[in-house]
Amino acid sequence: MGNGERRTAATQTREQTLEVARQRPLVLASASPRRAELLRQAGLAFELRYPTVVETRAWAGEPAALARTRAEQKAESVAQEVPERFVLGADTIVVVDGGILGKPSGPEEAGEMLAALSGRWHRVITGVALAAGDGEQAWLLESDSVSTEVSFRELTRAEIEAYVATGEPLDKAGAYGIQGRGALLVREIRGCYCNVVGLPLSRVGEMLGAAANDG
Repeated sequence: MGNGERRTAATQTREQTLEVARQRPLVLASASPRRAELLRQAGLAFELRYPTVVETRAWAGEPAALARTRAEQKAESVAQEVPERFVLGADTIVVVDGGILGKPSGPEEAGEMLAALSGRWHRVITGVALAAGDGEQAWLLESDSVSTEVSFRELTRAEIEAYVATGEPLDKAGAYGIQGRGALLVREIRGCYCNVVGLPLSRVGEMLGAAANDG
């Protein structure tokens, strides 16, 4: 088989995969109950699959690129395992003073993160990616990142300790959840609220629409 024939066969395989994927429910490659709840609220049919990607804490590049890259890795890893499905991956980080805040390693780091955010503006960036695969390979269809600015009110040490003690901050980027008790810490947001929760639904809708109508 020549190079041209191989390319033609690969293109046909991709098109066939996408055609079948359009008829099946979306797969959400995430362990986040918040992202799943957002999709449910939007009325989207989907199934959950947990990605096995190991997230590195070391990154020297642009924060938006990190969030997007992690989302791509999650989507592609699951797309390789679940053939003929559209797979959505997402990753959320918090940025303050150019530094990236992921999920805290424990209560002490959670308190440090909240103290760093107290009385200040920060950015919440969520990377989103859509992929599909045929059981042997995966194709990245589209990826992007969305940024929202969030302002915290001034927090006392007692407030920080009380919030950390609830356990809510421990599995969330930046050590707070705006959809929960963390809403009491937020003074103002500029941009997409759903993005701060963990999934920019409007952008996801655009990506799914493009995938459904491609070709």
